[in-house]
Amino acid sequence: MLKRIFDLTLIAISLPLLIPIFVLVAILVRLKLGKPILFYQVRPGLSAKPFVLAKFRTMTDERDSVGDLLPDDVRLTHFGKLLRSTSLDELPGLWSVIKGDMSMVGPRPLLIQYLDRYTPEQARRHSVRPGITGWAQVNGRNAISWEEKFKLDVWYVDHQSIWLDIKILLLTIYKVFRRSGISANDSTTMPEFMGSVTQSRGPNGE
Repeated sequence: MLKRIFDLTLIAISLPLLIPIFVLVAILVRLKLGKPILFYQVRPGLSAKPFVLAKFRTMTDERDSVGDLLPDDVRLTHFGKLLRSTSLDELPGLWSVIKGDMSMVGPRPLLIQYLDRYTPEQARRHSVRPGITGWAQVNGRNAISWEEKFKLDVWYVDHQSIWLDIKILLLTIYKVFRRSGISANDSTTMPEFMGSVTQSRGPNGE
């Protein structure tokens, strides 16, 4: 309950700054990427319960001759890269925080199809609400492996507190200004998580 009050208070205090930024980004996305402005995807939340996450679009809908979407690194525009590096694409996710599907801080919500690929230890990341930012995001983000990321997520589950959330939020602001760890070392986006034994590259929607 204290964490929920903290989240809503933080959003309420930030609204005078966030609303103009939200409107400006929405207009720029419409002008540069067209419609729709928002990207919706079902993600697992607390106890792996599905919810719909909204983000600002960062990619085009370019397709090949048979109608399949082109690779992420082709569809991700310079403007989209800017939105990701500044985390402005995550702003619509605050609505999920208001609804109670997410928290300001917690493990990032990943794809539904990953659920049956987690080990029991990795699956513990779903014992708390997912977050806009998290311990893994301020300790490497997309520049670390899936296994490292999940270890950091589970560490957060075992050590969560309001003070840790404040530390993570401050570190997030610092990381955003530095724009560090935005992409995997050899890919525009993180490779698809195929399980802890073997992985292959593919879109992860983040």
